[in-house]
Amino acid sequence: METKSFDLTPYFVETDWLAQHLGDPQVRIVDMRYYWNHPGLEDYTAGHIPGAHYIQWDLELSDPNSPVKFMVLPPEKLAHLMSRLGVDNSMTVVAYDDEGGHYSSRLLWTLLYYGFDKVRILHGGWQKWQTEGRPIVAEVPQTDPKTFVVGEIHPEWRATASDVLDHLADSKTVLLDVRRSTEYTGEEVRAARGGHIPGATNLLWLENLEPGKWTFKDGGTLRERFEKAGVTPEKHVITYCHGGVRACHTALVLKMLGYPDVTVYDGSWEEWGNELALPVEQG
Repeated sequence: METKSFDLTPYFVETDWLAQHLGDPQVRIVDMRYYWNHPGLEDYTAGHIPGAHYIQWDLELSDPNSPVKFMVLPPEKLAHLMSRLGVDNSMTVVAYDDEGGHYSSRLLWTLLYYGFDKVRILHGGWQKWQTEGRPIVAEVPQTDPKTFVVGEIHPEWRATASDVLDHLADSKTVLLDVRRSTEYTGEEVRAARGGHIPGATNLLWLENLEPGKWTFKDGGTLRERFEKAGVTPEKHVITYCHGGVRACHTALVLKMLGYPDVTVYDGSWEEWGNELALPVEQG
């Protein structure tokens, strides 16, 4: 499962693999389709991959008690969520959505942060599954709860606002803003302030995917894209977006390209843009 020196296997599985594991009691499938204009649960209810359970990331994978929206889920709440889904630590979790793994990457990142690595994203997601004519059901699976134990935190996966501040003038660090260019410049304002973290490089997350296919571009193309922008493997890379989801997706891409030091700032612009004491650039 390698595309021109771009190894997907640490974080993704192909549709063939998932089709062969439908009904496997050691595999739990999670549907993470999400939309800003209607509940993704409606789409899940209309049809989903057999055996899949539904998660709405902003409600179920974000800390409900944090003053900043969309921050990482506390460990006890993650344990409760996984247990409710019928997941224990011996199982493999496979998540999918219809945006190339966009929302699924938040689940994968959260689990990796808490030391659980038996989690994958379906490459090509819902679209590829449908295009290939694979089974779709409306039935909601009934699953007995299990006991999921959260492991040790892996701090290398997560950056705080303080971490970002400490690296603003660090030539060995790249702040990678993966939002739309209109968000980056400040033309599109989704917080108290528009703009970007000073010195940040802007590369849209979506351009890592083949247009209309929701699968990844080849490794050579991706590597060239990042390196041309100064995002090189010897740098410490901190990714951010608005709510810490697009940032997770891009972090996975960089890790699969062999970048050793990639961190996600989950507070992202939701925190930075609303904290008036933090510096901002526009344009």
